[in-house]
Amino acid sequence: MITVAQALDHLFALADPLPVETVPLRAAHGRILAETVTARRTQPPFAASSMDGYALKGVEADLHAQFKVVGEAAAGHRWTSTLGAGHAVRIFTGAPVPEGADKVVIQEDVTRTGDLITITDDPGPKDNIRPAGVDFTAGMALEAPRRLSPGDIALLAAMNIPEVPVHHAPVVAIISTGDELVQPGEDPGADQIIASNTFGLAAMFEAVGAQTRMLPIARDSDSALRTVFALAQGADLIVTIGGASVGDHDLVGGVAADLGMEQSFYKVAMRPGKPLMAGRLNGTAMVGLPGNPVSAMVCGTVFLTPMINAMLGLGQAPAARVALPLSAPLDQNGPREHYMRGTIQDGTVQGAGAQDSSLLSVLARSNALIVRPPNDPARVPGDLVDTIALL
Repeated sequence: MITVAQALDHLFALADPLPVETVPLRAAHGRILAETVTARRTQPPFAASSMDGYALKGVEADLHAQFKVVGEAAAGHRWTSTLGAGHAVRIFTGAPVPEGADKVVIQEDVTRTGDLITITDDPGPKDNIRPAGVDFTAGMALEAPRRLSPGDIALLAAMNIPEVPVHHAPVVAIISTGDELVQPGEDPGADQIIASNTFGLAAMFEAVGAQTRMLPIARDSDSALRTVFALAQGADLIVTIGGASVGDHDLVGGVAADLGMEQSFYKVAMRPGKPLMAGRLNGTAMVGLPGNPVSAMVCGTVFLTPMINAMLGLGQAPAARVALPLSAPLDQNGPREHYMRGTIQDGTVQGAGAQDSSLLSVLARSNALIVRPPNDPARVPGDLVDTIALL
């Protein structure tokens, strides 16, 4: 068996960075920016009013001063003349400030009679003008790589970037194996269960930017496995669930080897998730996950999401860990690194209950994994433990 860190190194070696494609800005949310882009314009491109009011010369903006209103400026419609002494221009938020004006007196501080205004309240020192380029200037860079947030999309639009270079989203083919499985909504036999791993892993992979192909369940026979493997052609990553151990019905490793898989490793010193396998199948990265539902989902968090991030150009980094104080005691850990389901609340963390690798209900009420080193001693409330946030 190898360690979790060693397994990650092997998996990163399989995670070839994917090519760059250009997509419309409307389709770029959540994608990974592959190349740094620069603003094509300055924002705002002119000095703009930040309030509704009257534009005038600041040196004239005294209490009780009177001005003649000589024009109007609105967003998208500037006043094109030059402002003279004793004159004011009615102006609205976002409008270009007229040449010759350097202050906007808000409308609440003014009374108006016909074309005359009087400053009736102290306008204060604030000029209520947004300078040109106060947000950004032409040439400002949005650095890659980064996962594009809604705020990033708005910024790119303002920068006048209609198309965005992003990394190709990896296509992950997911294969559940086993005679005991049926799809949700089907009528299971007395000895069958519902296939859950495929759906949970697909949601996890899609949350970090992958596209998923959920292939038919592969039954426990060489021919069935070969048929489903053939359907995975064209994927960037193949993930199998179950059948990776050494029992009489665990056929994935043997069939994959017959089909040309070059194995990188088998078995990791962790729980849950020990019977993990990885390698290349005819040039395509392949990971064989254990069949227990929690084992598969934990391995998805610890191994596959970092692997997908690497394929997306985000670098080779393990799942982020944060040290948090315990709010309840933990027993001594055994000889394998343990990824315990836990719950974070009010800045502390505790175990989520029974840790059997088949208990999806415990996983569903967990929001973190507590990472226990091999042979970690018993822990008491207040002790710091590493945690990994669950998606």
